Formats: sequence, C-alpha cells, structure tokens
Amino acid sequence: MSMGRGSAVAVVLVLFLVALQYEVAQAAIYNVGGAGGWSFSSGSWPKGKRFRAGDVLVFKYNPSIHNVVAVNRGAYGSCSTPRGAKVYTSGNDRIKLVKGQNFFICNFPSHCQAGMKISVSAI
Repeated sequence: MSMGRGSAVAVVLVLFLVALQYEVAQAAIYNVGGAGGWSFSSGSWPKGKRFRAGDVLVFKYNPSIHNVVAVNRGAYGSCSTPRGAKVYTSGNDRIKLVKGQNFFICNFPSHCQAGMKISVSAI
C-alpha cells in the first residue's frame, strides 16, 4: 500500500501537532512568590526551583501599588526601566520564560531597590 503525497503531508501534520501538544503539556506554571504573590519578599522565591524555557510565571499583585517589568541584566542590577521594556500592570500577569536569564522588577518608586525583583534562569 503506498501513500499519496496528501497522505504523507497529513501524517507529518499529525506528528507536528502531537509534538506541539507534548511541549505545551510539559510547560509548568509557577505563581511567583507562592501564596503571598509578587511582593517585597519574592526575591528568594526562585531559589531551588528548576525552570525551563516555555514555563509560565504568574505574577499576582495589587496593580495600584505594584507592577512587573521585564528587563535586561543591566537594568535588573541598577533597578532601572530601559526604553521599550515591557511593563505589565494587570495584577495577574502570565509571562512565558525564554531560555537563559529572565529578569523582572517592580518599577514603582523604591520597590526594586527594596528587593522587589527576581532573576530566573531557564534551561
């Protein structure tokens, strides 16, 4: 029994969709800061956890007093917000990790300097 070109394309498509579902199913979801949410005590929260690219961090906080800013290493160290940085303000932000270091701060005045920042390494 031979497969026509259409059948081969269908098989490849099905295999691709199965692989995609497997990848999505493997992504973990983490609530930053645990039960306390994104706060001044979140700085040590990533310690001891293994993150993978594609995992999702959920930042829960009161948006009238906090936010989340995805920054680079330099901005993380200096607690600054670079031009073009993505600022999240919903109070229930879902951010997918990329491979390597991922840096997040709160840029409300003095919050980052007081420790409201995390660095997460994803493999």
